[in-house]
Amino acid sequence: MIDTHCHLDSLALEDLSSYVKGEVSSAGIEKLITIAVSPENLETVIQLSNDLPHVYCSQGIHPHDAQKFNKNVLKQIKDNALQYPKNVLAIGEIGLDYHYNFSSPTEQRFAFEEQLKLAETLNLPIIIHSRNADEEMIDFLRQYGPKLKRKGVLHRSSSSLELARVAIEEGFYLGFNGMITFKKADDVREALLLTPLEKILLETDAPYLTPHPHRGKKNGPHYLPLICQKAAEILNLSSEQLEKQTNQNAQNLFNF
Repeated sequence: MIDTHCHLDSLALEDLSSYVKGEVSSAGIEKLITIAVSPENLETVIQLSNDLPHVYCSQGIHPHDAQKFNKNVLKQIKDNALQYPKNVLAIGEIGLDYHYNFSSPTEQRFAFEEQLKLAETLNLPIIIHSRNADEEMIDFLRQYGPKLKRKGVLHRSSSSLELARVAIEEGFYLGFNGMITFKKADDVREALLLTPLEKILLETDAPYLTPHPHRGKKNGPHYLPLICQKAAEILNLSSEQLEKQTNQNAQNLFNF
């Protein structure tokens, strides 16, 4: 099983190596991607992917930290992607988030567009975050979708069904996490049902969005089987069928 989106450096564990080699491996997680979000953790995720078995990473600036984005940061992302091609599988987590005011819309749009252009130049897929900005995100996907040969994944949090439909139309994957187990997340389950099987990815977004019945605890990649089980139930598939398909989807997108 492959966790396509987690934040290992945010787990705040004393012995991350033992956790990954022990509990995560025992849960059947064969590979995982730890995601960059800020200038401060661009190097951290690369180091983790160097130090830990079967761990890969991304490079990118989350919209929350868009105010920190500049040409030097963009160069750092590019240089790291070129220097560590076996580690860096995508540009992300990038996008728009107007729910919070950590960065202005102007700062977010600038950071997002520059990183979209970089992904196009480097021929890397993107990992997209969108919250309360779906209309603008749809415009971005329609503008840049045709330019991105390897497309990417819409990291599912609270985006709309319309955005999900457009992402699918433009050839993007959708990533599903513990939200599909939440009682009030019918829209997320509906998005899962409308997504073609060959475009579904599984993710934990650890340490966030812990799946039921462990809500209230810190999330971790070892909970991915619960997400797979629930998604398979919704799709009327066996867990084994969905695991096989989503593993192949992850391999197709990230080429690892």
